[in-house]
Amino acid sequence: MVQIAKVIVDVPTMQTNNPYSYLIPTQIENDIQVGMRVVVPFGNGNRKIQGFVVALETKAEEKNPLKSIESLMDLEPVLNPELIKMSSWLADSTFSFQITCLLTMLPNVMRAKYTKQLKIIDSQVSIEDLATILPESDWDDFQPDQLTSKQQSDLLKLRKKNQIEIIYKVKNQAHSKQVFQIKSQINSENESKILNSLRKNATKIRDLVHYLAAHPNEIKKTEVEKKLKITAATIKSAEERGWLIRKKVEQYRDPYATNAKLTLPLKLNSEQQSALDQVTDSIKKQQARTFLLEGVTGSGKTEVYLQAIAYALAQNKTAIMLVPEIALTPQMVSRVKGRFGKQVAVLHSGLSDGEKYDEWRRIKRHEAQVVVGARSAIFAPIENVGVIIIDEEHETSYKQDDTPRYHARNVAQWRSDYHNCPLVLGSATPSLESRARSERHVYQLLRLPDRINGHPLPEVKIIDMREELQSGSNQNFSDPLLAAIKDRLNLKQQSILMLNRRGYSSFIMCRDCGFVLKCPNCDISLTLHMDSRRMKCHYCGHEEPIPKQCPNCHSEKIRYYGTGTEKVEKELQAQFPEARILRMDVDTTRRKGSHERILQKFGRQQADILLGTQMIAKGLDFPNVTLVGVLNADTALELPDFRSSERTFQLLTQVSGRAGRADKLGEVFIQTFNPDHYAIQLAKTQNYENFFRKEMYIRHQEKYPPYYFTLQITAAHKEEKVAAQKMYTVLDELKPALSSNAIVLGPTPKPIARVKNKYYYQIVIKYKKEPRLHEAVTKILQESQADYRLGIQLSIDPEPQSFM
Repeated sequence: MVQIAKVIVDVPTMQTNNPYSYLIPTQIENDIQVGMRVVVPFGNGNRKIQGFVVALETKAEEKNPLKSIESLMDLEPVLNPELIKMSSWLADSTFSFQITCLLTMLPNVMRAKYTKQLKIIDSQVSIEDLATILPESDWDDFQPDQLTSKQQSDLLKLRKKNQIEIIYKVKNQAHSKQVFQIKSQINSENESKILNSLRKNATKIRDLVHYLAAHPNEIKKTEVEKKLKITAATIKSAEERGWLIRKKVEQYRDPYATNAKLTLPLKLNSEQQSALDQVTDSIKKQQARTFLLEGVTGSGKTEVYLQAIAYALAQNKTAIMLVPEIALTPQMVSRVKGRFGKQVAVLHSGLSDGEKYDEWRRIKRHEAQVVVGARSAIFAPIENVGVIIIDEEHETSYKQDDTPRYHARNVAQWRSDYHNCPLVLGSATPSLESRARSERHVYQLLRLPDRINGHPLPEVKIIDMREELQSGSNQNFSDPLLAAIKDRLNLKQQSILMLNRRGYSSFIMCRDCGFVLKCPNCDISLTLHMDSRRMKCHYCGHEEPIPKQCPNCHSEKIRYYGTGTEKVEKELQAQFPEARILRMDVDTTRRKGSHERILQKFGRQQADILLGTQMIAKGLDFPNVTLVGVLNADTALELPDFRSSERTFQLLTQVSGRAGRADKLGEVFIQTFNPDHYAIQLAKTQNYENFFRKEMYIRHQEKYPPYYFTLQITAAHKEEKVAAQKMYTVLDELKPALSSNAIVLGPTPKPIARVKNKYYYQIVIKYKKEPRLHEAVTKILQESQADYRLGIQLSIDPEPQSFM
């Protein structure tokens, strides 16, 4: 009998959901565990790759001997049994490969780095001989694709003669942060003797001796250097004299090192208390129930979340809380940390890789009981979960765009079932899918219909920009909105202005020939950015200088059209020279911590106006904000997408809710060219119920979610013909598995047909029950591996958030 490990291997070009069997060497038989990463040989030759152990078994020795595991990458499992089991479900439900799901659950630094090394194996070949082909410095990080044709040819000849070999190495990139600590060896007894031995003018050394005598406990070396204003050389000298012991210790990289102000639970109103009681009852009874907490903006949903988490912790359970945007995280983290202190760990893409790794380890080591973060935090290795909360559950950012294309809500429901704990979905504007499930009693609906301070919702005024432009007003600001901004400046109150389009101008066009400057890689016009004086593509990142004359007809009548946040900022500053303006969009928040710095500055009232894209629309709570202006409510309505009305209503309702959240009454101005559209009219009164009924009727007529499921299959290739042909082949494979009730749209080019020099074609399937569809699509996924080698990228998206 032999010990066997089942290993899911990391082979990017030939993935499979079937584990490979490897012999476990006797020296690690007692150490290897499910969930560990291992290095294993794969394929012919001596290629080494990373793999995950998903099962262990004992079986009779086979005639054809199995390959053995090369080495362990971990001293303990990096994935617990729950996450291993979840990865199998996730791969099946999202039509992806299990290795991709396993890697998604780990911090980036734990993804293996592969290197190749060149080694001489024939004594007839000397180091000098090989160095004439390739410098010895390039042997340890051997990269064949960067060699000249002659170098490749010469090395291949040696390889065929079996005189050299390529050794594959798997490198673990995960490292903890190490800092020096010092331990004093000076006490009151030997202090005087040491001081007497020193020169009187050796002031720095004397200061250090006094300090060491007064601090017998371990202390960070950097703290001593900073406090005494001494150098590392002084510390080293003291160590050589035996006055201190210096050693390296591990230190967590804390993304939120400053302590949040501690807060106490607030008194709940009757609606909040009723909602909380139902959630805590499910925590106590260990019931996997899903609650939809529908509450108007400012109704106190966050306090319900915090008290539900507190109850779970009191039951010796843990908690997960998801927020949709990095921009929302600083305020939410400060609230959760203010309530639960160091029990909180934070996971989101705004952290450095090192910070994410340390927060992940804190969770895994049971040093944190509450996890707060964006979408990927749902995979936190936390155990014994008592409650899961998803704030702003309607947000599309909870859906992953890349493989595996999961929705955090679905993963949360899986974990809720696994831990027998409640899942709370909160929103002022729930997604139609969630609200429909509450209608069918799949979810339990909890309502918070009023603001906690008893104040009315802000007054919303819709401005018809067609009339404003006819009267000669500024194309970005109506006269009423300008007057309202001026009024708030006089009152020393703050304003939030939203325009969901960044940059200076949407495009530039020649007025003589009509030429529009487009991206050479994508079917999209370039956006003008005046701060960097560049034309930029927001899809592939291509940049080029602003042309001074038309590239087509050489006319100098180049004009800027459309508008973005950068242009609006300049116009605002010209209108109100005395105003302090902050701009918050992708361009101003690229640097780490920039979201938090901008929001903190605005929160300290060091700015009068916060101008930004949709990242400022949700979750922000500033008591001095009494005015919200939406500069163009039509940006989402213009998109050819069946969810455009829903997204417009949600965005307008959310951003309106930023006004008048404290004692001062709020006012909202919505500028639009479609003032009669039902999404805009119903957002005016935050009438979610009427919007839900109206939009559900339209979805039913058009056969879209939540009445139908949808599946999108996309093929991409650098040649349009190849992408189109692949989609027709896929359709031929799918047809036998579909009933006559299924609705197939396509194959058609995607609305933006070319991105990054690849053409995209798609099929969309709308269906209710198609029992054979899953098997057919899984087969297409497996077959797509061969297409990958031909340069065809096939992607499968269950329940896409958009068909764009």
